[in-house]
Amino acid sequence: MNAVPFLRVPFLHRPDARWLAALIGAMLCFTSLPAVEPEGTTDGLPIGPTLRFNNINSANGFTLSGLDARLQLVVSLEAAGQLVSDATHQLIYSVDPPVIAEVIDGMVVPLADGEAIVVARHESGLSAELKLTVKHTGNEALISFPGRVVPIFTKLGCNSGGCHGKLAGQNGFKLSLLGFEPQEDYDHLVRESRGRRLSPAAPVQSLLLQKAVNSSPHGGGQRLDLDSHEYRILARWVSQGMPYSKDDEPSVVSIEVIPQHRRLNAESSQQLAVLANYSDGSSEDVTRAALYESNDSEMADCNEKGLVNLKDLVGDVAVMARYQGHVTVFRADIPVSESSVTADSFPKELDNPVDQHVFAKLQSLGIPPSPRCDDATFLRRVTLDIAGRTPTQAETTGFRADTSGDKRERLVDRLLASEDYADYFAGKWNTILRNRREGGGLKFANVAFHQWIRESIATNKPYDQFVREIVAASGSVASHPPVVWYQQVSDTNQRIEDATQLFLGQRIQCARCHHHPYEKWSQSDYAQLSAFFTSVSKKNGRDPLEPAVFAKLGSSSAKHPKTGQTLKPAGLDAAEVVIGARDDPRSHLADWMTNSDNPFFAKALANRYWKHFMGRGLVEPEDDLRVTNPPSNPELLDGLAKAFVDSGHDLRALIRLITNSRSYQSDSDALRENIGDKRSYSRFYPKRLQAEVLLDAIDRLTLTPTSFAGMPPGSRAVALPDTGFSSYFLTVFGRPESTTACECERSQEANLSQSLHLLNSEEIQGKLSSDSGRAAQLAADKSRSDEEKLRELYSIAFSRDPVDRELKATLTYVAGKENRREAFEDVLWSLINSKEFLFNH
Repeated sequence: MNAVPFLRVPFLHRPDARWLAALIGAMLCFTSLPAVEPEGTTDGLPIGPTLRFNNINSANGFTLSGLDARLQLVVSLEAAGQLVSDATHQLIYSVDPPVIAEVIDGMVVPLADGEAIVVARHESGLSAELKLTVKHTGNEALISFPGRVVPIFTKLGCNSGGCHGKLAGQNGFKLSLLGFEPQEDYDHLVRESRGRRLSPAAPVQSLLLQKAVNSSPHGGGQRLDLDSHEYRILARWVSQGMPYSKDDEPSVVSIEVIPQHRRLNAESSQQLAVLANYSDGSSEDVTRAALYESNDSEMADCNEKGLVNLKDLVGDVAVMARYQGHVTVFRADIPVSESSVTADSFPKELDNPVDQHVFAKLQSLGIPPSPRCDDATFLRRVTLDIAGRTPTQAETTGFRADTSGDKRERLVDRLLASEDYADYFAGKWNTILRNRREGGGLKFANVAFHQWIRESIATNKPYDQFVREIVAASGSVASHPPVVWYQQVSDTNQRIEDATQLFLGQRIQCARCHHHPYEKWSQSDYAQLSAFFTSVSKKNGRDPLEPAVFAKLGSSSAKHPKTGQTLKPAGLDAAEVVIGARDDPRSHLADWMTNSDNPFFAKALANRYWKHFMGRGLVEPEDDLRVTNPPSNPELLDGLAKAFVDSGHDLRALIRLITNSRSYQSDSDALRENIGDKRSYSRFYPKRLQAEVLLDAIDRLTLTPTSFAGMPPGSRAVALPDTGFSSYFLTVFGRPESTTACECERSQEANLSQSLHLLNSEEIQGKLSSDSGRAAQLAADKSRSDEEKLRELYSIAFSRDPVDRELKATLTYVAGKENRREAFEDVLWSLINSKEFLFNH
């Protein structure tokens, strides 16, 4: 990928700088697989073209019970060696006998009791049959408010956060958000406003129905048609006297989507069907009552009927389906159409599990990987990613001269053993653990906590031990610095939310007030987690400014925020914990968190580190690992997590696994066939240098270190003990403030202020023109030629030699300038403002 320089504003005292910038900047450049069995085969044997009903139980037929039942058909067209295609809306349907049921827009609607055959016919002459049984159509079943009415409100958006589901309701009518409190909704609807919203004597005159069809003025506009299925259910419910539910009414325990996963062609469509499974063992089609949402609108969208429409991009996409607080996901892989990629396009004999999973996915999608990057690119890339700095000139020279086959692996080991690695990753964890000073100068607590984190990284403390020492921290800052986390995150709710987001990748904040809209976590789950922290308190020690943290030993509990029920501590999807009289409840939380069977702990860390090195998480955002936000390569995430657990939670081992992979070492230049890939890692995705890393790189190149108040001269920005140091550069380039546990606080987006600062700010001008800076030293050096000096600059900035065109252009420019010091300042200025310098590629 060619490096295009930023728009440059010439210095007033440098009339030739624009020419140099344009000339040099334009020339800077970033300089065995498992077999995939084609769909349409059975046990490896080709099958002829065929239509197939995909609905669960279709082999033994499907039963519809009652006139309100529905069945969304999903019919696929399958042929040997071709991708399965959805044919649901390309077929002609008939029912024999027709008095039993009819098919409307791919959905079976019951008419009378009996048995029938649903026949689907394709224009090619292919056909398929589904046995159908219909019963109980003569009995008008009692309509359940939570089971039938609330899902209609949710589907229509009535109980959304932008309508009646917001905290204060809308226009005097309030519903619980997404219907998670049906009893409250029933009371609001039936008993408020003197019952004027509903009229059992004349159901169609009910205000509820009149507003829904907009015959009575409604701020939300028309939500229903008079002849719709949902309108008829609401009218019958009112006519039945607005029952709440039967005492023995089964509840939904799970939902499933059909199909769950499919490989599809770009710009095709796929009909989904959603089944709700009930506590009594029965199931029901709820396709038209479910809500759908794509996780990437550029890849696909899904309408209210569950029809997924793919765009013209290649990759993978997920569509969430939600019904009555339960969620499930449909995943689609979209390969390159008529790809010429074969197994020969991929490296052979892959020992690294990272590569096995990455290249299996690429082969499945028909996307070729970019070639392996050159040594200079790898040296700069991995040094920036592990040590948070650019390579020294000596490192560049030595790596170039090394001809051994394992020099990349040995480089990774050297970097992981360096002080710079400890500094850089200590800063990463320091920020998301909220080690933030509260006004004034440096505080002992901030420095002590940062030093503890750094020492943990430097000694390669197992990650499970690192987390345990934070979660179960007790004592004073002097005796156990991790208690600073409890001082910074002083609220019980914040502790729950930070701990789950940081260490489990679960954003459970929503469940504090209501059922999580995109997950299964409820207020009960939230309260049971909070029970681990309810016994934590502070007391003043010898230094009143640094209070000690301790936990009361023995049993603990928490109250459900709505019901007031006393709940015992429990992890997510875990049994209640029995806490001994002399136990710290938090030690049980740490036990559950770090257990090798915990489905969240290892994956959360693996995904966080994968994003650090690869530029994009397998799950995005990196700390939002929910069912409805699946990884782009589930097998890879599972493999990374397993390797991490098997290593004893060894962070360095995980970094080695990633950085020694062929995938990490791919070139950043896109091929014509993989330029559209955003999620499958067919190439290395360039990423802008973080604020602290960029400032240090500029300091190293210009030989003008930045001073930070209270820190020794020469301190690197990446090694600062907190984010409270005043620096306009760090602020404008997106340094986080450590106010949350989210890495999203760090901004990596480019903006005009950054460009202007690099181009013409007093700070950058001062570094370029410093009497003790590199430009002044190069101008005064009479012992070396200009070519030697320029090669040195390229080596420091890019870890490579200039190509002939670059060298010729810069030599011509320097030789043509009467003021040699200004000439070298201009060269430095141009290098700093190049994309090759500003990005890790």
